[in-house]
Amino acid sequence: MPTTVRRSGPARVQSSAPVPEGGGRSGAGFALGAALLGFTVISIDVSAVNIALPAIRSSLHGGITGLQWIVDAYTLMFAALMLSAGALADRAGARRAYAWGVGLFTLASLACALAPGIGTLVAARVVQGGAAAVVMPASLALIRQAYDDARHRARAIALWTVGGSVAMAVGPVLGGVLTETAGWRAVFFLNLPVGALILAFLARVPRSARRPAPLDLAGQVTAVLTLASLAFAVIEGGHAGWTAPQVLAALAVTVAGALAFRAAEQRHRAPMVPLPLLRRREVSVSLAIGFAVNVAFYGGIFLLGLYYQQLRGMSGTEAGLMFVPMAAIITSTNLISPPMAERFGRRPVIVIGQAVLALGMFSLLPLAPHTPVWLILVLLVPTGMGGAFAVPALTALLMDSVPAHRAGTASGLLNAFRQTGGALAVALFGSLVAGGAGDGFSLDGMRTSLVIAGAVLCVTAGLAAWGLPRKR
Repeated sequence: MPTTVRRSGPARVQSSAPVPEGGGRSGAGFALGAALLGFTVISIDVSAVNIALPAIRSSLHGGITGLQWIVDAYTLMFAALMLSAGALADRAGARRAYAWGVGLFTLASLACALAPGIGTLVAARVVQGGAAAVVMPASLALIRQAYDDARHRARAIALWTVGGSVAMAVGPVLGGVLTETAGWRAVFFLNLPVGALILAFLARVPRSARRPAPLDLAGQVTAVLTLASLAFAVIEGGHAGWTAPQVLAALAVTVAGALAFRAAEQRHRAPMVPLPLLRRREVSVSLAIGFAVNVAFYGGIFLLGLYYQQLRGMSGTEAGLMFVPMAAIITSTNLISPPMAERFGRRPVIVIGQAVLALGMFSLLPLAPHTPVWLILVLLVPTGMGGAFAVPALTALLMDSVPAHRAGTASGLLNAFRQTGGALAVALFGSLVAGGAGDGFSLDGMRTSLVIAGAVLCVTAGLAAWGLPRKR
């Protein structure tokens, strides 16, 4: 990457560093390695914790609502703060923002591992999610700045996506093994050495360019308020009823917060979410697709983790091992997605990926307490293939649809929508499956959740077919 010189005016970039063969700048390998490790560890933290939830409940004596907040405290802060974190990556420089995020994430992981109760753990997860929000867009901005050539950048993004997707699938295995052998706290202790390794890689990456600009405090506050109140309404609505006073109040706060957020972004001279960017069809449709894919993927892993352990009585390790074949499918599909997009265009790859993932959601509807294990693994094949096929092409399309200096902002937007989709899926699906037979797990609620996820994907697949560009 080029050497950055800070001026009193706009940042200037000197092209003193040579560009090696392969389309990458100096330090590109270390930048990709750091970005890949960071994306992997923050993704593992979502899926691994899902498998550890029953053990956490037993250890800290929490109910289903507490378990939902352990997941959603992380993903909601991840989503809400990622909006401004993307701008932070642009303004402070990708490398510096990334180092801040990794350092804070590592410290918050230590606090999670040492948490004495559910309340403390949820609070530490809030901090951890905020740090992950900085890591995600900064990691993609590192790649965007390290690779000049669009084709090589797409391949680097594909590797980055492989790391996150595989982590989401391997995370349950790792979470189950660690929970069974060393206890659920080991899931969080694992992040400490990984964080140290990432910081060591960053030391070999040249400093990134900065774009100084004022912070959008009003936009950030209203974004957090809107998403938190919406999640509260969804979680409480499933337990207390959708007409309960606290649910109606939370929904009113959600609407007011959304309107206030829009007003704040219109008035701010440097908004964290530039509204004209959202008016571009490629951007708005990509964000909707990202939301839908994570509704299915995050929601599906959450449901299956509870199904395996609470309805079928599997141990954490056994439940985690059930995800191993899907992890292999995700890895191989992630690798073939970029060349398929190059040959046939990104739009058909994105549409087909969503259609296959929707098929995966519907194919899980016959699951019952005694469904043969081999059949479950077969039914998981389209779930593993669909999202892994669509996401690399989707991410590359969005990155190429915005100028380089908006890479962090665009990445923050995409991942904010993805995390919001996952958080709301956990909130809604957790409410639907709570209170049934089999230690509080409702199979009918799981089936309703799967139908919702599949239907959302069908809608966004149609949007992709209509709204994304036809050109390759």
